[in-house]
Amino acid sequence: MSGTAPPTADPADDTQPPQPAAVPESKGLARRLLGRPELGAVVGAVAVFVFFAFFADSFLRASSLSTVLYASSTIGIMAVPVALLMIGGEFDLSTGVMVTSSALVSSMFSYQMTANAWVGVGVSLLVTLAIGLFNGVVLTRTGLPSFIITLGTFMMLTGLNLGLTKLISGTVSTKGISDMEGFESARALFASQLSIGGVDLQITVVWWLVLVALATWVLLRTRVGNWIFAVGGGVEAARALGVPVSRVKIGLYMAVGLGAWISGQHLLFSYDVVQSGEGVGNELIYIAAAVIGGCLLTGGYGSAVGTAVGALIFGMTSKGIVYAQWNPEWFKFFLGAMLLLATLLNLWIRKRAEASR
Repeated sequence: MSGTAPPTADPADDTQPPQPAAVPESKGLARRLLGRPELGAVVGAVAVFVFFAFFADSFLRASSLSTVLYASSTIGIMAVPVALLMIGGEFDLSTGVMVTSSALVSSMFSYQMTANAWVGVGVSLLVTLAIGLFNGVVLTRTGLPSFIITLGTFMMLTGLNLGLTKLISGTVSTKGISDMEGFESARALFASQLSIGGVDLQITVVWWLVLVALATWVLLRTRVGNWIFAVGGGVEAARALGVPVSRVKIGLYMAVGLGAWISGQHLLFSYDVVQSGEGVGNELIYIAAAVIGGCLLTGGYGSAVGTAVGALIFGMTSKGIVYAQWNPEWFKFFLGAMLLLATLLNLWIRKRAEASR
């Protein structure tokens, strides 16, 4: 059996199209890794883990890691929709107090109406979605910066949380509803524990992972994900391409409301009683987790997985300081330092990725 050798290109023949140079597989992998927004967060998470594993003897215990995951999940549940909103080019400064509003509405409605606890849960969902709808509609109708709009919402909710709670309950906290019908079943959904391999995990870890998976699927596998990146990259360009900019922004704010509802129900059914002044300042932690995870403040770039890693860094730091028996007042210092370092690292990675293209 004979065959004909394939023709070889004549170096002097300039009529043949140039052949692309082969790119080494390792170099192609390096480019893909440098292009991932969560790379900086992963590097930071590994560094934090190794640091506390060395300085805190009890950090590597299964029970300690379970506590770290719980602390991370309470941040991550809200950080995921906040990250989607930031990728879409907007902010929400009302997220911290919105979580408290969610818990207060659910508790007080159930108590005052002597209703099943699930009725309060349902009303709370409608209220938080309405708050997100309000922020989104005002933003798209007025064109005001999201910073101003959500700062106003933050102040209004802070006042409403305190004023209505004192008006209805007579104190700054709600009444207990643990003896009401439906409380235990709602607690099982929002504040129960799962035993895996003899280690107790809070149900919030499951909520967190589900939200990360759902957000990742939306961003990378759906048309809506393309719209979110497009809107964050440039509103006018996105509108010229036929992207429904207003609907995307309103939907993102309502997604933040959904996250606040989940977090608020966990707060209520974990402690039964809710303090009306809680939540102030947490909005900055959610934003910081998204930024550490690779989201740009200018929008159009980021990932849900990176944000989850950013929340994990917060959880490891907050509990690692305790396990290392250091003064917990240093916690905010470490968080600020990590935010700056992660931002610089993400900037360096993006520049390297752009230079390698």
